[in-house]
Amino acid sequence: MSGHGAPETRAVDATGIEVVIVAGLWHDVISDGLIAGAERVLAASGASWRLERVAGSFELPVVSKAVLDAGADAVVALGVIIRGGTPHFEYVSAAATDGLTRVALDTGKPVGFGLLTLDDEQQGIDRAGLPGSKEDKGAEAADAALRTAVLLRDLRD
Repeated sequence: MSGHGAPETRAVDATGIEVVIVAGLWHDVISDGLIAGAERVLAASGASWRLERVAGSFELPVVSKAVLDAGADAVVALGVIIRGGTPHFEYVSAAATDGLTRVALDTGKPVGFGLLTLDDEQQGIDRAGLPGSKEDKGAEAADAALRTAVLLRDLRD
C-alpha cells in the first residue's frame, strides 16, 4: 500500500486560512469518503472552508484556479478516476494532474492533491477513509494544503 512511510501528522492551527474543497461527482461512495476526511481535518484546524462540486476530475483544475483567483488561500482537489478499457484513463489522469500542478505554480497557492487514479473500485475504497479503509487520502490532501498555506503565510510575513 502506498501509505507506507507516511509521516505522522498532528492538527495544524490554520486560523485565518480560507480553503475550498473542489470535488468531482463521479464514484460517489469513494468521493464522499474523501470529502468527509478533508472536512474533518479542516474543521479541526480552525480554517474557514466550503465545498464546491464539479462534474468530474477533468474540471478540477479550472475550478481550483477560479476559487484561488477569487481569494481562497488553498484548495483541496478531490477526484476519482478508475481505469477502464480505453485510453481515457490516461488522458484524464494526466490532464487533471498536470492542470492542478499548473494551478499551484501559476497562483503561488497550495493545491492539496487528492486525485485517486485507480485500477479498480476496491483500491478507492481502501484509500477513501471509509470504515475499514487502510488510508484516508482526503484527510491527507487537506493536511498538505493547510500546512503549505500556513508555511507560505509565515514566509510572506
